[in-house]
Amino acid sequence: LHMGKTMKEDLTVVAKYIKQLYPPEFNVFSIYAELYHNYFASQAKKNAESHLEDKDIYLLLSWVHNFYPIDMRKDHALAKELDKVKLGSLLPSSLSKELEKKYLDSEEVTVNNSLKKCLDKEIQRWKEDKEPEKLNGHFQSELLGIFVIQSMYSGQKRAQDISRAVGEELSQRLWKELPAFLTSYRDAFEDFKEKSKKHTYYKPILIANVNNCWNFR
Repeated sequence: LHMGKTMKEDLTVVAKYIKQLYPPEFNVFSIYAELYHNYFASQAKKNAESHLEDKDIYLLLSWVHNFYPIDMRKDHALAKELDKVKLGSLLPSSLSKELEKKYLDSEEVTVNNSLKKCLDKEIQRWKEDKEPEKLNGHFQSELLGIFVIQSMYSGQKRAQDISRAVGEELSQRLWKELPAFLTSYRDAFEDFKEKSKKHTYYKPILIANVNNCWNFR
């Protein structure tokens, strides 16, 4: 953040005040911009090649795809000058792809683990002697029907905030995993239907799960 802020502020000063002090053929702004970019890119590459936690990978990818190419160009005067220089990406394409794969693998596991824990909690609630919650006057499981959808949506939103391509890749991965989760849910529910007919709230639990199906659709 400090490096990005410094680069943006300094280059703005160069664009507004310093470049006018030199002949055009000196390409003063281009020289400054390239030197700043090369240093920034070298630091990004150094970080990318070290051991990174998941949150660090997310932040670095956000800089590569979002903050650096977009936010650095919000100032109109700076954008006009930077378009002439064509600085390129902070990371080589191969290294960026490697980080994207690590991020996507990790996010896929995180979402799947979240869904599994959610289903385990729901199954445990079926076994308790408690009436299901009501939403808008109807039996429904807020934990299962809403939490699952929110978990998937949040994962997709985080990925899309990096870049559209990363978001689309994670969406495809999660949609491939969703049928497996729904199958596990269905099997657990069928097991409850067969073995728990004497449950105090058997019928309300059945209704709640039928209502969940509309959310999943």
